[in-house]
Amino acid sequence: MGRLLNLVTPLHVATKRDYHGRMQDEKVLCMQVAKEYEERYWDGDRRFGYGGYRYMPGRWKPVAQALIDTYQLPAKAKILDVGVGKGFLLYELQQLLPEAELVGFDISRHALANAKEEIRDKLFHYKAQDPYPFGDKAFDLVISLGTLHNLRLFELQTALREIERVGKNGYVMLESYRNEQELFNLQCWALTCESFFDTAEWIWLYNHFGYSGDYEFIYFE
Repeated sequence: MGRLLNLVTPLHVATKRDYHGRMQDEKVLCMQVAKEYEERYWDGDRRFGYGGYRYMPGRWKPVAQALIDTYQLPAKAKILDVGVGKGFLLYELQQLLPEAELVGFDISRHALANAKEEIRDKLFHYKAQDPYPFGDKAFDLVISLGTLHNLRLFELQTALREIERVGKNGYVMLESYRNEQELFNLQCWALTCESFFDTAEWIWLYNHFGYSGDYEFIYFE
């Protein structure tokens, strides 16, 4: 099993959330809209998802730098982002490693169409739970942030095994909980989550599905 990292948590905890308000705001309807993963999820009203997911200069740069430092990525590193969204993290990696070979895919056509123009040609439409169109150990690093908890259990098996297969190193970040309050908050807030597991269960699944890479959990305190 890999290492427990702390790369995205500082960004996550900086945002305030009204858990009770979301639960009481026609949440079933909002979940149905969010799971389309299209315009209303990314750039519609906050009740459907991000409420406008825009590039903020420098926001993802510390995470990009931490990935480079943690994995000692060379100048011409090959990096894959599973569930790339609008590609803001890949863009920051490109700024720091201009010679790197960057690839990302996502289920959302809206996100891909509205990705940073500088990296848009490196992105393509694909599902995280399908076998990846890459050879074994094709990438120095495979990352997946905030995506895998949106898969069902049998889909997680394929995704984790594919991340393990195509990457020399892996880093996965997803939502979890450590106590009943965090579980309640997560259930109130989450619109797209399909797999609600505590940290011990996630680690068991990583081992069970043969994923040996690094991982991080974000919590809703």
